[in-house]
Amino acid sequence: MEDIKYKVIGICGSLRENSYNKAVLQFMAANSPETLDIQIETIGKFPLFNEDIEKENFPENVKELREKIRKADGLIIVTPEYNNSIPGGLKNAIDWISRKDEEGYPFSKKPIMIAGATTGLTGTSRSQKELRAVLHNINTFPMNKPELFISEADKKVFNNKLVDEKAKEVAVKMLNSFVKWIELIKKY
Repeated sequence: MEDIKYKVIGICGSLRENSYNKAVLQFMAANSPETLDIQIETIGKFPLFNEDIEKENFPENVKELREKIRKADGLIIVTPEYNNSIPGGLKNAIDWISRKDEEGYPFSKKPIMIAGATTGLTGTSRSQKELRAVLHNINTFPMNKPELFISEADKKVFNNKLVDEKAKEVAVKMLNSFVKWIELIKKY
């Protein structure tokens, strides 16, 4: 029997080229179960959200990602923590993508997996909590467990590769759980 392929969009909340979070997301894409097809997308070129621009038309790069998310079976967000909260670029992208259009809301009822890495000791626990509140407000279904809060990321990512065995193990466990989460939400 052929494996079902779920299309999943991966977004990194950090805009930095050599981001620890980007390395974690790339590890996930390379080590996902066969049932997941993870496509990594970028948000760094989005303009600041402005309803005046929205009224004219969504910027082309925003439109493209909105459609990819609308068609995807799920979304993975791997994000750092800036000042105990969500990075501004990630919040900006969510603000753009969450807006209603003639087809509805792109994020609506979307299964989402969240993870994060930071050089601090709390491993993005606060930013993930803030992100969950935002995602709840836009009618998504974030997966609750397992969780991945990578602390001291500068010791766990080398040459843009996740090297920490425990973090890798949890990431793979999360991906396997995410397949089940997508299946459960699809029945909803």
